[in-house]
Amino acid sequence: QVQLVDSGGDSVQDGGSLRLSCVASGDTDSVNCMGWFRQAPGKERESVAFIYGSGDMTFYTDSVKGRFTISQDNAKNAVYLQMTSLKPEDTAMYYCTAGVIGRGPPSWTYWGQGTQVTVSS
Repeated sequence: QVQLVDSGGDSVQDGGSLRLSCVASGDTDSVNCMGWFRQAPGKERESVAFIYGSGDMTFYTDSVKGRFTISQDNAKNAVYLQMTSLKPEDTAMYYCTAGVIGRGPPSWTYWGQGTQVTVSS
C-alpha cells in the first residue's frame, strides 16, 4: 500500500509558473515509477509526465515539452512538476500517480487526491 499526497496547485495568470509536489509513503519499494496526470472538466484524463530509472528516464506529453520539468528526490520519496509558461489550456486537476514500469508502459496503481491548477488570461 502506497499513499500519495499531492499539492501546489493554484490560480495563476497566463505565462505564470507553478511547482507541484507529491510525497509518497507506505510501501514505496513496491513502485518504481511516478508521474502526473491531468483532467479538465468534460475531457479525458491525460498523462502529463513520468519519471523512472532513479530519475534518469523521463516522459512528457507533446503539449508540455519545453515548459514542464519532472524531477524526483528518492531519499524523500517525492516527485515534483515544475510548470512554466503556463497557458489557459493547462487548466486541469492534476493527479500524482505511482506504479511499476518494466519493458513497456507503466502500470499505475496508486493515486493522489488531486490539486487544481487554473490559468487565466
